[in-house]
Amino acid sequence: MTLALGIDPGTATTGYGLVRLTRDGSLVAVSFGIFTTPKEASASSRLELLYRDLSIFLKKNKPDTAAVEKLFFSKNVKTALSVGQARGVILLALHKAGIEPFEYTPNEVKQAVAGYGSAEKRQVQEMVRVLLQLESTPKPDDAADALAIAITHLNTRRY
Repeated sequence: MTLALGIDPGTATTGYGLVRLTRDGSLVAVSFGIFTTPKEASASSRLELLYRDLSIFLKKNKPDTAAVEKLFFSKNVKTALSVGQARGVILLALHKAGIEPFEYTPNEVKQAVAGYGSAEKRQVQEMVRVLLQLESTPKPDDAADALAIAITHLNTRRY
């Protein structure tokens, strides 16, 4: 049994999703949600909070492996920079916890989960619900995206 953590990085909101690959090959959602930081906090304070919260989460949950969404080119440079900073903090927290992070682009995640690299967000979220046998689509979107990243990682590493 493998416990994988998927992370959808952001400075204001970072999604996380823990998924277990069981002995029979099925996937089970263990936990999912978001880490948030206050808008009024400075950039460095927000990064410190993200690092602290993720580090506590890693110590408590002890995932075997982790995957982070790769940064893709963004038209909004300010957003791209802040997401890049959050990714750096996330990669550091994973390294300090002894977990080698794997990275997947949004298109790789869409392809792995929905079977189509240009799938719409709703299609991916519905496939996450189906694959994890959840009653409803995971909310918020950042958590659903993180579960999709974990699913992608488990299915990619399985083969």
